[in-house]
Amino acid sequence: MIKKVLSALFRKPATKKSFTKSGEFVPVSESYRGKIIFDPDLCIGCLLCTRTCPTGAIKITENKKVTFELDKCIFCGQCKENCPKNAIDFSSDFLMVSRNREEIKTSVN
Repeated sequence: MIKKVLSALFRKPATKKSFTKSGEFVPVSESYRGKIIFDPDLCIGCLLCTRTCPTGAIKITENKKVTFELDKCIFCGQCKENCPKNAIDFSSDFLMVSRNREEIKTSVN
């Protein structure tokens, strides 16, 4: 037991730093899925994104207001893959932390 504890203390962390020593962002990989980008002009209202989202993070109201609840999103990319008009994409933005749930919702009219 002590051997495992001591080896864990001196092992390098599995996580990567977000910033360099000079304060610049560390570049993310091309496959990284950050904040959702939605283009309402391309959307045809087919609702495939809402049907394929495994967590129900995408809501479309009757007046066609689209809301992405990032606190529910697992960034799986199903919405993007199933959108026939490519109205949904992901940015490389990884700073999405907030203490207020309303701040991390993306709404588009």
